[in-house]
Amino acid sequence: MTDLPAAPARFKDLCLDAVDHQSLADWWCAALGYVRRGSPDGTEPPADWPVPVVDPDGAGPLIWFNQVSEPKTTKNRMHLDVTGDPERLLALGATLLRRPDEDIHWHILADPEGNEFCVFAPTE
Repeated sequence: MTDLPAAPARFKDLCLDAVDHQSLADWWCAALGYVRRGSPDGTEPPADWPVPVVDPDGAGPLIWFNQVSEPKTTKNRMHLDVTGDPERLLALGATLLRRPDEDIHWHILADPEGNEFCVFAPTE
């Protein structure tokens, strides 16, 4: 076996910018079953600090929600793909952008701040 050099980078976390990062963090926690990660020292960080959320089972990536002053104005260049129930996500406050059709077999939704994401049916 050949020893290959280590990759120049490794995936660490996912970060999403949001005008109301506190609310968007809570929305994604409800959508994914994530929870807010407490601070290492147990203190409450300032409200404008990034909000980290984690999968309580440890299966998914750490997601950071960063406060920005400008709203989203164009299509995402990167987006999340999730497995789930689009109707439940719509009931939580997502917006339907596109239903499955002859070209795609998944739903395209947007979170409350307009970030697009794809929803695939669970596989058994």
